[in-house]
Order: sequence, then C-alpha cells, then structure tokens
Amino acid sequence: MEITFLGATKTVTGSNFLLEGAGKKILIDCGMYQGKAAEERENYDDFAFDVNEIDFLLLTHAHIDHSGRIPKLYNEGYRNPVIATKATCDLCTIMLPDSGHIQEQENEWRNKKRARQGKPTLPPLYTAEEAVKCLEIFKGVNYDEIIELSPEIHVRFNDAGHMLGSSIIEVWLKEDGTEKKIVFSGDIGNNDIPLLDSPTMIDSADYLVMESTYGGRLHMRNDDKAELFLNIVSETLDNGGNVVIPSFAVGRTQEILYELNNLKDYRKDEEFLKKYDKLMKAPVFVDSPLAISATEIFKQNTNLFEEEVKNQIESGDNPLEFPGLQFTKTPEESMALNESTTPSIIISASGMCEVGRIKHHLKHNIWDSKNTILFVGYQAQGTLGSKIVNGDKKVKIFGEELAVNARIEYIEGYSGHADQEWLLNFVYSFIQKPKHIFLVHGEPEGQKILKEKIVENVEIPVTIPSYGEKYVLDDTIRMTETLDRAYKERYLRLEIIDRLATLREELEDMSGMIKVDVFDETKKDEEIEEINNKIKELEQQIVKIIS
Repeated sequence: MEITFLGATKTVTGSNFLLEGAGKKILIDCGMYQGKAAEERENYDDFAFDVNEIDFLLLTHAHIDHSGRIPKLYNEGYRNPVIATKATCDLCTIMLPDSGHIQEQENEWRNKKRARQGKPTLPPLYTAEEAVKCLEIFKGVNYDEIIELSPEIHVRFNDAGHMLGSSIIEVWLKEDGTEKKIVFSGDIGNNDIPLLDSPTMIDSADYLVMESTYGGRLHMRNDDKAELFLNIVSETLDNGGNVVIPSFAVGRTQEILYELNNLKDYRKDEEFLKKYDKLMKAPVFVDSPLAISATEIFKQNTNLFEEEVKNQIESGDNPLEFPGLQFTKTPEESMALNESTTPSIIISASGMCEVGRIKHHLKHNIWDSKNTILFVGYQAQGTLGSKIVNGDKKVKIFGEELAVNARIEYIEGYSGHADQEWLLNFVYSFIQKPKHIFLVHGEPEGQKILKEKIVENVEIPVTIPSYGEKYVLDDTIRMTETLDRAYKERYLRLEIIDRLATLREELEDMSGMIKVDVFDETKKDEEIEEINNKIKELEQQIVKIIS
C-alpha cells in the first residue's frame, strides 16, 4: 500500500491524496486551492497522476477545498464513481455549479485584463454547466455502511461532525494475504457544533491521515462564545451600526442561525434577556443564494442532526427559522441592504471575503466605526479576511482603498474544525493505536506543535508530508519518491509573481501616505528629509534587484 500527498500539505486547502494498493488507485478528495494567488494558480496545473488510471474517488465532504476540482477531473475523462454520503452529494449539486459560476466570472475579469495587454484569452477552470455534468458520477452512501470497492478493498464513511454529510473514511485493503487499515479524518468537527453530532471516534487503524487546522490552538468555550456574540451584536445595534458576518455559505451560516434562535436558552437573567430581545427585533439577513439553497438541504436532512435538535424540530420549533430572519435572493435585494439605515445583522458569503456578495457589504460598512465585522471561521493566509483579522488599517476592495474603521471581532469558537484538544482526543480514542500518523490540512507552525504533542503524549511517530511525497505503508514507513523539487521550483516562480503583486499594492499605499505627509505643513524639515532619505534607500534596493 502506498500513499502520495498531492494537496493540503502544509496548507489548509487543495485536499488530494492518492492511495494505491490491491491493484487499485483511489483518490481521497480532489479539492481546490483557495486564498493565495500563487496557490490558486495551481488549480490549473495538470493532475500529478493519469486520470484514466483512477478507479475510485472517495469524497470526505462538500467544501470546495475538498471537492472543487472534481469537475476538472471529469472534464479530463474521469468517469468512475465519486463516492460520498447522500448529504454530501446533495450539497455538491449546489456548491460545484456555484463554484463553476465563480470560475466563469473571475475568468471573464482576467480575460478583459489580458485583452488590454494584447494577450490571448483563456478558458475558465470549468463552467457551471460542466460542474452540473460531473454530478452524474456521484454515488451517495449512508454512514456506518461497509462498502465493497473490490474483494480486497472495503470502505466505511463515519460522521465527522464538521458539516452536514462530512465523513471520516476508513479503508481496509488486503494485499498478499495481509489486511491493513488506513483512516482519512477529512475535517474533524468542533465538538460543540450546533445542529450536528460529535465526530465519530474510530477504534483502530494501522495508519492515520489527520487534519491539523487548529493544531496549535484551543477554541473558546461554548457558553463564553454565546455571551460574547450577544454582547458584540447588542453594542453594535446600540451604536446604530450593522453587524456584518462573513460566513461560509454551507455549514457556518446554518449554525449561526441555530445559535441566534437558541441564545435565549443560555441564561435567564434580565440583562441577558434584554440584549436577546433587542437582537430578535433587529432584521437578520442571509444574503447568499448558495446559503439559502444549502439551508433548504439542511432542512431535508434533519435525520443527521443531533438528537436534541431533532426533538426540537418535531415539537414544531425549527431552529433555522425565527422572527426577523429574511433571505435576500436577488442582486437588487442585496444592494438594498446597503442603502438601508436600519441597524441590521447581515450574514453573507464567502467566509474568507475573497468572492461573493460579502465584498460589497464590506465596501459599504468597513470604513464606518459604528459597524462591526464579525468573523466566525478560519481565515487562510493571504485572504482578504485574514488581512482584516490581522489588523490591516487599509484594505483594497474592488480596486478601491478603504480605511478599516469598523470594529473587528473574531469568535474562533464557531469554527467547524476541532481544536488542539479535540484533535488529540481523536488520537487518544483509538483502542488499537495507529502505527504512524500523517498531519495534513494545516499551517506549518500549528502542525509542528501538534506533532510534538502527539509524539510526547501518545508516542506515535508523526510525519508532516510535503507536496508530491510518496510513502510505502508497511512496518517501516519510508518515502520512495517525491515531486517536491519540481513543485518547489514552480512554486518559487509563482511566489515571486505573488510578492511583486503585493509589493505593487504596498508601493501604491505608501505613495498615498507619503503625499499626505509631504503636504502636511506641520511636518518639520527634518522629518521630510528623513522621508526623502528612506525613499533614496528604497530606490537603491530596486536598482540592485533589476541590475
């Protein structure tokens, strides 16, 4: 049995692993890179395997960083099954066409730029129509059902508690009379995610491929989270401002709706109830066509909700509906939100602020100190959301530089990912411990911390693989080959292009700020001379680079 790591290596997107054994080649996930421009360009690269040799694709869940390149795989000739839970298949019917639509929009913008530069136009990664076509090869299965891929290979999908339909996948593979088991965690859910059951604890494995998104951090406790959320919203509404929540359309939005509906159950004191009453009287807008469709799919799959929620629904109280909640479907309805003077709560995608209607709401709200931008999900490095959370004082949205005057808050406890404690608990839960653990889907710093914790507390060897590394899985784990050198050379070139783009923006920002200082009559001659000397030094550095 061999495994090659082809995505989500030392980064949190682009999940893609190739498992080979018993005469079969199996892909686990085929995700899209998101965030940094250099990484996003990787989506257009050829697959590092022969598409025609792949026998099965096992999909852990519907998020685009795990499913987003399946239409590309289909376009290149893949016609064997994509096996996933029924709920994941349902969600992919809306998420993949939506991704295709985004690809078309962004490609149109890029082609206009290329045309101005006299360059030929290029096709999108895939279209919405092509994304719809690929759905014909999806095959839905149930949790806890053992499925035979071949007489030598069996798989089981277990509830990962990360989002509706998300899975931890067990794979049993028999070669030369010996059966080995490898477990792919997918994204492991935060243990107190509303609506969903807790992640399944797996009792045995020979090898474990585990996510590590929050490997270096702990989440806020649930009761603290609810009170903080209510305080932030209440204070902003009191100031006459809007609360803008960039939220992942599928999963996080529905969980926030559930939380808003159930905040009254956390405390009964007068001050808390007064704030809750204020929140319930404020309009709450879900402004994302994808989130609206996803909410309907959630309502159709309530059998996957935790028992308490199912009982609540049976009693006639749907936690995804409450007074004041409104869904905006058309662009006109969305634009009207930014013309309203009524303090509101606006939940809009995307969660990292890279695409979608959220960018319009940020443009209209981020400059005003009355408003709050409230983040509730992971922000990958390089994204607009990451820049705002990390304290950038100015950001560019649709080419316009905007001051970040709004209150910026981040409640990490709403994350759909397990934190360090629960990742460790997942490892502890194995009765028959894995012989080896591979950490994927995480940033390097957090992965190193988690690796040290696992090695110290459980004494299981841990590897943090790089892109393109292939490992033989037997009693002695060994790397047999790597695509790493070629990848690094290509990535280095892309990183230079990325840095140049960032430098160009920073120079423009610097130019604007310096002009303000130069024409500021209160500035002393010595201060102006110091600025001039620094610009001379910068000029000399640029000359060194290009000479």
